Amino acid sequence: MRDIVLGDVTLTRVVEYYGPVGLSPGEFFPELPARSWRDHESWLVPDFVDPAGEVCVCAIQTWVLRSGGRTILVDTGVGNHKERPNAPVWHHLDTDFLGNLAQAGVQPEDVDVVVNTHLHVDHVGWNTRLVDRDWVPTFPNATYLVPRADFDFWNPADGHDPARGGGSENVFADSIAPVHRAGQVQLWEDDYVIDGDLRLLPAPGHTPGSCVLSLQSGSDRALFVGDLLHTAAQFVEPAANSCFCEDPAAARATRHRLLGQAADTNTLVLPAHLGGHGGAEVVRDGEKFAIKSWAPFARI
Repeated sequence: MRDIVLGDVTLTRVVEYYGPVGLSPGEFFPELPARSWRDHESWLVPDFVDPAGEVCVCAIQTWVLRSGGRTILVDTGVGNHKERPNAPVWHHLDTDFLGNLAQAGVQPEDVDVVVNTHLHVDHVGWNTRLVDRDWVPTFPNATYLVPRADFDFWNPADGHDPARGGGSENVFADSIAPVHRAGQVQLWEDDYVIDGDLRLLPAPGHTPGSCVLSLQSGSDRALFVGDLLHTAAQFVEPAANSCFCEDPAAARATRHRLLGQAADTNTLVLPAHLGGHGGAEVVRDGEKFAIKSWAPFARI
């Protein structure tokens, strides 16, 4: 299954990349003990960990929402032909993402809204594409919704000291600034209502402006959480951050709060990078959480 319907919203999963990301579990999640990976190995392998190479496996994917007559993209992946000298897996990536998007029935001109949950390299890449040696907006008719806190933090003119800054080299210049110059960026703060079913909410910690997209339509609930968690292991070990979190204490608190809300309201949690079924519903398990059921997407 590639599409699911939640209330009045249709959700499609479009994958740009699925595979190893060059980091071992210990490197990616330094706060998660090795025994946790062993304890949960039966369901983490192979969708989230490749035991042969001892590396984490992630998906780079875009959620396509059709809501209120509009087409909305949640995060835009890595992008093609981008100079990423400090992120080898993403350096000069060349995928058929736009072809995959077309298979889902979406042409670039059809997109009305682009949501960047935050401005890391693997969430903004297809904001732009290379045309005659210039980076131009990939989605010419879209409004790009960008958290103001992240725009200010990653803007080189403002200066910052990111946790893993090298991987962000060139990102603002080739994936954010061009759409801003084109007048297509809407900066927002506090919260932002997209329509009667969709609302953006702050979720700081991973980055200063990290946000989540809340879907509430009829009796159905979903939460698109970006990098609130990178691996399914964080469902059951929510105190563990990735190495990319700018404010570890805030990231930990935000993750626990939002997973708690999801557990209490039967909300489907859809992170940006989960392979397998792409997401899950969770239940409380003391101070942690357990997986109630996987999302109804086919495994990738």
